[in-house]
Amino acid sequence: MPARRLRSRSLRRVYVKTPGGSVKVHYRKRKPKTAHCGSCGAVLKGIPRERPYKMRKMAKTKKRPERPYGGNLCSRCLRKLIIAKARK
Repeated sequence: MPARRLRSRSLRRVYVKTPGGSVKVHYRKRKPKTAHCGSCGAVLKGIPRERPYKMRKMAKTKKRPERPYGGNLCSRCLRKLIIAKARK
């Protein structure tokens, strides 16, 4: 039986093969939900689904697309926004 704090389903079970040859269960926190567009709510591409401590170690270019509003708006909404601003 796992320790009482590890019995929660909020932790995911990962089966890890140890150097001794046995398979042990490790309990890890689940990944967060995918990032969504602030305008239409579509899933943003190019943004990893990682926990903050892993995101901190990543390079800035790996965290979001390199374009205006990258990481906040999807490409479709950004295109609409740029066209709307150009028309003003």
